[in-house]
Amino acid sequence: MRTFNKKQLIAMASIIILVGALYVGCNDKKEIFQGDAAAHVYVAPGSHDEFYGFLSGGYNGQIGVYGLPSGRHLFTIPVFSQTPVSGYGYTEESKAMFNTSYGFIPWGDAHHPKISQTDGVPDGRWIFINENNTPRIARINLKTFKTVEIIEIPNSAGNHASSFVTENTEYVSAATRFSIPITTEKDVSISSYKENFQGTISFVKVDKEQEKMSLDFQILVPGFNYDIAHAGKGPSAGWAFFTSYNSEEANTLLEINASKNDKDFIAAVNWKRAAEFAKQGKGKIIDGQHYRNYYDSKTHISKSDVIEKVRILDPKELPGILYFLPTPKSPHGVDVSPDGKLIVAGGKLATVIPVHSFEKMVKAIEEKNFEGEVSGIPVLKYDAIIAGEVQNPGLGPLHTEFDGKGYAYTTSFISSEIVKWSLETFQVVDRIQTYYSPGHLMIPGGDSRKPWGKYLVALNKITKDRYLPTGPELFHSAQLIDISGAKMKLLLDFPTEGEPHYAQGIAAEVIKDNQIRFYKIEDNHHPYVTKSERDAKVVREGNVVRVYMTSIRSHFNPDNIEGIKVGDEVYFHVTNLEQDWDLPHGFAVLGANNAELLIMPGETQTMRWIPKKAGIYPFYCSDFCSALHQEMQGYIRVSPAGSNVAIKYGTGN
Repeated sequence: MRTFNKKQLIAMASIIILVGALYVGCNDKKEIFQGDAAAHVYVAPGSHDEFYGFLSGGYNGQIGVYGLPSGRHLFTIPVFSQTPVSGYGYTEESKAMFNTSYGFIPWGDAHHPKISQTDGVPDGRWIFINENNTPRIARINLKTFKTVEIIEIPNSAGNHASSFVTENTEYVSAATRFSIPITTEKDVSISSYKENFQGTISFVKVDKEQEKMSLDFQILVPGFNYDIAHAGKGPSAGWAFFTSYNSEEANTLLEINASKNDKDFIAAVNWKRAAEFAKQGKGKIIDGQHYRNYYDSKTHISKSDVIEKVRILDPKELPGILYFLPTPKSPHGVDVSPDGKLIVAGGKLATVIPVHSFEKMVKAIEEKNFEGEVSGIPVLKYDAIIAGEVQNPGLGPLHTEFDGKGYAYTTSFISSEIVKWSLETFQVVDRIQTYYSPGHLMIPGGDSRKPWGKYLVALNKITKDRYLPTGPELFHSAQLIDISGAKMKLLLDFPTEGEPHYAQGIAAEVIKDNQIRFYKIEDNHHPYVTKSERDAKVVREGNVVRVYMTSIRSHFNPDNIEGIKVGDEVYFHVTNLEQDWDLPHGFAVLGANNAELLIMPGETQTMRWIPKKAGIYPFYCSDFCSALHQEMQGYIRVSPAGSNVAIKYGTGN
């Protein structure tokens, strides 16, 4: 048996005391360390994650795609912001996606992604996301992970309560955050807010066969701020619910002036009834210029339609389409239970989580159990519609999702925690601390009829002390939590780009086997496609020069071009001839003032280039494509304006 001297015993005692102190410190922070956490999130090399996580990029205007449970960043989908890595928004083919009634807008604030649904279950066909600053909704094809359509929302400002889909993706909804003058004179004093400012709730129809969005109708609503939404399901399938705050209709210093009333409202919209009114031609046609931008999959070119008018429905004139549910206090999230029977609100300043009953709501409407009205819209009695209140939910409850096993999970922003509570008893059964200040949370399928209910992702606003410091600014934090058992278990931290506001999750098997891996050359109907190397050419049309170029491992054709002059408008139409998966080619040229091209197999992309001075300009492949990638390059001779150097091109063969 080994013996220890006095110094060794003192040292060992010190270590034990130190470890104990650290343990107590961790307990003080209520952090839950799981010895097997690494095993839970480990995805072996060559293996795939079980879920896709789609996180909004907030002020970067994109969607981040992450694997779960690994937390690996798989991809960034370009949506509302120009993206140099792929040329999205810079290429001639993609510029039209940023057309709006305000002009070319190359940036957006993306908040709430939503996967298309069939029978209330995520189907993996599309994902939609809103743009808050310049009101828009985008549709992304999940076969290609490309943005294929963006529609502008007129008569709106701050498209925040968006983009939420109905049970069978008949509609995508949107509601304005900032009320503005709509049916009155636009140039009015801000102090006339209560008299002249209004909001709209918009319903964008989705034609599944034509894969086209169109603004079917808007509902005129009082000048509140509309925040978050969710559509009903099952018994509540024909309804959609929108939180609102600032029922005081304040126009300045809202942190004080919009926090006075004990209750604000959930707007309950009978969208099926409203859609029937719109189909009958009810309401009014008013000005509402907006753009619909869409990607033509046959030509690989985006195009724009301009729509001048919209239909607006006034609930005062068309009763039965809108009711107000009193809800404490300054509500943010509104979430519908998987069975469609409960409507859960998250009041930022509330001390409870109010849970409304859809059945009681319908009964109150039938019995006209109202406590009054606002702008002609009935306000139901709170006691007549409430199913229960969750007590002690933490400070600042915001957003709720469900596990499909009878439990709900709510973020508490101020107390930095997630609380788990029963949908039967409304009692809190578990809570876990997050790091720090969670806004939304996501359970894969957690806002649908059939949640997967295995993991929860907390989207935290503050990350200090969680990662290596990077100056004043840190990426935001996502935390993966195991909810498969009775107690929640923290498994993983992973940083996220931009500011994720909301997220969606779906089982990978629903999406991954439907991927388009390359575009067939024979189906490429781009007007400037070059389908074989023998068709490569350079054509001058006045001061416009079109280069019909091909790329294939490991050369361009042509790779030597002469006869370009200073001031020429040169279009490089580059077709990637590869017909295999994951073999893009890049194209970059000296002096380009936009971005590289990144051309997928079988695709044609175009760069516009105007040389400013004479000289020899190299171009090259910017995406590593083969062992001879460095050799994939060429030269352009640019001569002075007015010179008589003839067009000449080739590869030397």
